[in-house]
Parts: sequence; C-alpha cells; structure tokens
Amino acid sequence: MELKYLGLNTLEYDAKKCTGCGMCVIVCPHRIFQMNGKKAVTVSKVKCIECGACAKNCAFNAIRVDAGPGCAAAVLASTWGRNKKAVCCDDNGKGNCC
Repeated sequence: MELKYLGLNTLEYDAKKCTGCGMCVIVCPHRIFQMNGKKAVTVSKVKCIECGACAKNCAFNAIRVDAGPGCAAAVLASTWGRNKKAVCCDDNGKGNCC
C-alpha cells in the first residue's frame, strides 16, 4: 500500500535557491525530491510526512517545512510497527529529524 499525506503539508521548495547538492534527495525517507539536471525537483509532495530532514540538511535554505503531525504518525507507526525505528532515521536507526 502506498501512503499519501492529505496534501495539507507545509513543504515549500524554492528552486532559485537550490545549488544542486542533492542532500534533500539523500535524506528524504519518502523520496519527495529527485535530481533533474543540476537542480532538485519535488516529485510527489503528497507523500511528505513533514519530518523536516530535507530542510535541516539544506544549507542554502531552499526548503522550508514545519515538522507536523505527519512526522509524529511516521514515528509512532514505525516504532510500534515492524520497523522498530522512525522512518526519518538513517539505516542505523540514528537521526533527529523529528
């Protein structure tokens, strides 16, 4: 099953500020961003869980997002579910994006 957020999230992306470092692509747990040439683009904003990992890792302030209930839901689902770690953590279960 593919989960989608309600589309009410606060994710804002300013392509003019993007330098193409690709950090948002690397850290986003739901693959909201992908590279298109030398810039990142949003490909599925409705999948954003508002964890804030993209904004915290964008050194150029091209991304703004308010950590919201989507992040809390992801943490609860993954902690109480099978994954035993938050989906916004890295593969080692480390991270503090929420």
